[in-house]
Amino acid sequence: MIRYDALDRLPVRHAVPELLSALAERGTAVLSAPPGTGKTTLVPLALAGLIGDGPGRRVLVAEPRRMAVRAAARRMAWLLGEEVGGAVGFSVRGERRSGPATRVEVVTTGVLLQRLQRDPELAGVDVVLLDECHERHLDADTAIAFLVDVRATLRPELRLIAASATSDAEAWAELLTAVDGSGPAPVVWSEGEGHGYAVRFAAPPTGIKPSHGTWVDPALLRHVAGTVRRAMEQHEGDVLCFLPGTGEIARTAGLLSGLDAEVLQLHGRAPAEVQDAVLRGAGPGGRRRVVLSTSVAESSLTVPGVRIVVDSGLAREPRMDHARGLGSLATVPVSTAAATQRAGRSGREAQGVVYRCWSEAEDGSRARYPSPEIRIADLADFALRAACWGDPTAAGLALLDAPPAGAMAAARTVLESIGAVDGGGRATERGVRMSRLGLHPRLGRALLDGAPEVGARRAAEVVALLSEEPPREYGDDLAAAWRAARRGSDGYGARWKAEARRLERSAGEAAGGPGVGSGSQSQSRSGSGSGSGSGGAGKVGGSAGFGGGGAGEGEDAVAGLVTALAFPERVARAREQGGYLMVSGSGARLAEGSALRATPWLAVAVADRTARDATARVRLAAVVDESVARRAAGHLRSAGEEVHWEDGDVVARSVDRLGAVELTVRPLGAGAAPALVREALLDGLRREGPGLLRWGREAGELRERLAFLHRELGEPWPDVADGPLVERAGEWLEPELSRAVRRADLGRIDAGEALRRLLPWASGEAGRLDELAPERIEVPSGSRIRVDYGGERPVLAVKLQEMFGLADTPRVAGVPVLVHLLSPAGRPAAVTADLASFWRDGYRAVRAELRGRYPKHPWPEDPSRAEPTRHTSARLRREG
Repeated sequence: MIRYDALDRLPVRHAVPELLSALAERGTAVLSAPPGTGKTTLVPLALAGLIGDGPGRRVLVAEPRRMAVRAAARRMAWLLGEEVGGAVGFSVRGERRSGPATRVEVVTTGVLLQRLQRDPELAGVDVVLLDECHERHLDADTAIAFLVDVRATLRPELRLIAASATSDAEAWAELLTAVDGSGPAPVVWSEGEGHGYAVRFAAPPTGIKPSHGTWVDPALLRHVAGTVRRAMEQHEGDVLCFLPGTGEIARTAGLLSGLDAEVLQLHGRAPAEVQDAVLRGAGPGGRRRVVLSTSVAESSLTVPGVRIVVDSGLAREPRMDHARGLGSLATVPVSTAAATQRAGRSGREAQGVVYRCWSEAEDGSRARYPSPEIRIADLADFALRAACWGDPTAAGLALLDAPPAGAMAAARTVLESIGAVDGGGRATERGVRMSRLGLHPRLGRALLDGAPEVGARRAAEVVALLSEEPPREYGDDLAAAWRAARRGSDGYGARWKAEARRLERSAGEAAGGPGVGSGSQSQSRSGSGSGSGSGGAGKVGGSAGFGGGGAGEGEDAVAGLVTALAFPERVARAREQGGYLMVSGSGARLAEGSALRATPWLAVAVADRTARDATARVRLAAVVDESVARRAAGHLRSAGEEVHWEDGDVVARSVDRLGAVELTVRPLGAGAAPALVREALLDGLRREGPGLLRWGREAGELRERLAFLHRELGEPWPDVADGPLVERAGEWLEPELSRAVRRADLGRIDAGEALRRLLPWASGEAGRLDELAPERIEVPSGSRIRVDYGGERPVLAVKLQEMFGLADTPRVAGVPVLVHLLSPAGRPAAVTADLASFWRDGYRAVRAELRGRYPKHPWPEDPSRAEPTRHTSARLRREG
């Protein structure tokens, strides 16, 4: 029996006639409805004709999370007075409950994408509703793009609705432009009729450290737990507390021990019974509940009994280091839109209250919306889907945000290396098979190439472990985690077993196509076993443990091989100084006490690296040997001469390497290729400068004279700064440079002799060097004084008495020199660039001081007319 009383309480019912009219006229619409209005549950029933008097249609509802799929299907079935699997069904990866009578099927966006790629027309489906579009998950963005393309080219009659709980509806409307070109899709607004909520800011104490990576200051969690306790004392009802991840949920649960309430932990990996308990509401006795949740409870779910929301203000977003092939999670401040979503959970059934664990002043600085996943995530899966769709660059897809070019290039590199796309980015037959496995392409490669080696069942079991990271308590040894999952009866173990069975079937269905082995060029090996049992394992690149040894030993080797096939760039070898070096070039470290610490080689399954960490932290890895490493990452193997500048000299070696990992190294000595040696020497000059050459005094002075002429006169006088000198090494350091093989050879090159090769000989200007920038200038006394060109202006340091009788300042290249006038003892007495002015205005004071110090020397009153001298007065008298 249909529960009309419950349906009549859903505010979105008022918008349904307008929505149906918009779909009839335009075929597309955007439904903007606040949380709790019923857009997820009432609207699909109305579209399908299960309530109201509309025609019967088959409706597909896409949700971003499996938990939301199950909850929405159960809620709609309850509204109809039925069980799930009748008129309302659902499908998630590995589980489907629907039948011939199903009119509304709720699926994850991932399942929707799988169906679109198998059957782009979605035969039998009349309407697709994509819920919670505002969350900007990559699968949802991709599904909308494909559906817009389907309507434009294959099925213009297919109706499409984008449902959003935030105010970005206009952007979606532009994206869903009608097939007939009549403009943006209509936007249907539904006003909420919730009970409202009060907002209270509960700023944490000072000194809270900012979150980074997945680290959150424990002091903030203590503040959140304290806020929960205080809120329960002041208000009635259950508490929904939002935290960024499962680790913070577990720690906060510990901080709430002793609380007179049932504390439940809700997240995507929570056991089904916990999820069901949360969504059912209070149990017998009416004991209050505290639900600690990740963002899974932000939307699409109603948690009965909640009157209080405590928001930590944090969320987790994916990040991808494309250069190293490492993904990670970043803890970020929750966006304004998501904070509004969270707050709305408190007012679904009655007046509520939300405690925001940040200051009111900070509230306005938050991002308006969450970061679109397409901008920050690994795009390998997206790129493969786009290639299979026939648009390798995704340029023709209707996307709110274009994929970043760098991320797409990195994704294509990965896909080419595993044989999923060809050199032009087009999907290969193998890539199409991978895209249909419901796995990331890396894991698809591991399943397809691992099954013939170790058997479909064991390959599927390991890939299932890789597709959903095991709980941390399973440890960091993948093979040990495999055994724990097999024994385990927890929620993870149940999901793992179901996924392993699905993947085993998929591996069997995909068998028979061309294999890749460790790269896109190798062929499948007809001699490899491929049975579905746990046996059928041949040798893996000569590694031990297959077909021999005990079961545990074989499992270690299987786990290592499959992991290495999935993540060849993360194969890592132990370093002498500790830690590991991955093939990608990233350093890695294991946790203290890890049983894997003595392992020479690892295949790293899960690692993360924050901006503050120099190396990646290994969360999950498997033991491999060098032969497996060589095969799995064979496309990254290279061998050849490596000649480079290192630690201040030329290093020449023959290296066989696997990416950044050096397998074998042999010194080359004098046998290195001359061109490589020359380039290494040039690199040394770039790094350390021309000071590597032999610079005598004359060479240094010549360089200073040339620098002066270039600065004052420009061309054809050469620029002799370090950079330009290295750039022109071929003009002035040959043939000595080509004969050099090491640093010491550079030190034997006479820089002054070589530098003269840069003089402008062709124009004849070289002959004017001594005229324009003479080494020495003859002063009135007859002395020839060296000019210092090392500063901004040429400097002539000369005893003051030797300049008597000279009225004008000497010049070089038309530039007045800076005259440093010295005492008879050679100490500075005055500095001038205008001798005439000095004789007239400054000399009198200097004369008075010097007469007292040096009475034996002549100090005429009029130096401009006096005889210059280098001697004392007595000697002058004797010589006179």
